[in-house]
Amino acid sequence: MNTLFWIIVAGLVLLALALIVPALLRKPTLQDDDHSQRNIKIARQRLAELKQQLQDGILDQVQFDEQYTELQLMLNDDLETSQVNQPSSRGGHWVIPVLVLLIPGISLLLYLGLGDIHALNKAELQQTEAKTAANVSDMIAKLQQRLKQKPDDIEGWVMLGRSYTYLQQHQNAADVFAQLNRLKPDDAEIMLQYANSLAMARDGSMKGEPALLIAKVIQKAPDNGNALWLAGIAKAEEGDFAQAKHYWQKLIALLPPDSEALPQVQQMLTALDSQQTSNSVATPSVEIAVEVDIAPALKAKMKPEHTVFIYAQAVNGPKMPLAIVRKTLADLPVKVTLNDQNTMQGGSRLGDHRQLKIVARVSQSGQAMSQPGDLIGGVELSGPFTGQVASVLINQEVK
Repeated sequence: MNTLFWIIVAGLVLLALALIVPALLRKPTLQDDDHSQRNIKIARQRLAELKQQLQDGILDQVQFDEQYTELQLMLNDDLETSQVNQPSSRGGHWVIPVLVLLIPGISLLLYLGLGDIHALNKAELQQTEAKTAANVSDMIAKLQQRLKQKPDDIEGWVMLGRSYTYLQQHQNAADVFAQLNRLKPDDAEIMLQYANSLAMARDGSMKGEPALLIAKVIQKAPDNGNALWLAGIAKAEEGDFAQAKHYWQKLIALLPPDSEALPQVQQMLTALDSQQTSNSVATPSVEIAVEVDIAPALKAKMKPEHTVFIYAQAVNGPKMPLAIVRKTLADLPVKVTLNDQNTMQGGSRLGDHRQLKIVARVSQSGQAMSQPGDLIGGVELSGPFTGQVASVLINQEVK
């Protein structure tokens, strides 16, 4: 499922709601309140559906966040229009924040999926995403103003944090969830979102505070699927593969058989098993210097803030990244180091493989999965890898 597909789904929900609120542009009547209440009821129902789909593994966190943000924007705009048309309205009250409990990220480190996604028209995708990002930025400005007046408004901070996450401003999101954690300490869902944002701001590393936050959640809610997933990643990053395996086996028992997350968790378990089997033979630490640049003609098509994923994957084996670094287009040309400190797979190390492919991809959406319109380049290396320099030129467009 691609980003545009879910944006269109959310757009159809928006359209359906728009069909029942034509009276919003007329003088206020008692019927206007009925329309608003009807919209709120529909939004509640849709939000409940989204939360259930996330829990069942039908949606991943990225897809949920996109649809949730669209729902926020729709209802926020609708209520503001109603307030303008109704001078006697109390104003300033929010409905959508009350509807939602913070839902954590199960897809935090499922970077760079297993292949291209068939997207719809590229220009359509860019136009829709640009418009949505602009709407979210506008909503952020309004939220910041409101929170100055009501600094203890939990729901307002939740909306602000999710909005920053949608725009991939992860450090800003982390700051917001830190504030939420102070306002509402020991809340499991807030702690997970805080850990998620901190890790994203640190190029995916769970070490330190993110791991501590997740451990607290596991103590409070041992069957929380999102916490189990993130706890497994944190333990794998520490090298505690047995505990990581324990968390993921428990997660698999909780997932429905048709969950889209299930095969990815199983793949991670397979990688852990392979690592534990090979632990008797010491694998030397590997460091690969990577120089990345982009063809000038292609660079002009992208924006400086677009995300650049630089990663290594096995030529023969699972295509999940072994190690990954995130940069932006503005950083290019850039030189980075891929090693076992930025490993992503939670088991297999760079030195476990004889051949590696070093890839650099510019993501227009910032999403993990490759999409048409992204720019990519890659080079293959044969071991031993330490001391080698991989020069990657981004010179192709994903079709």
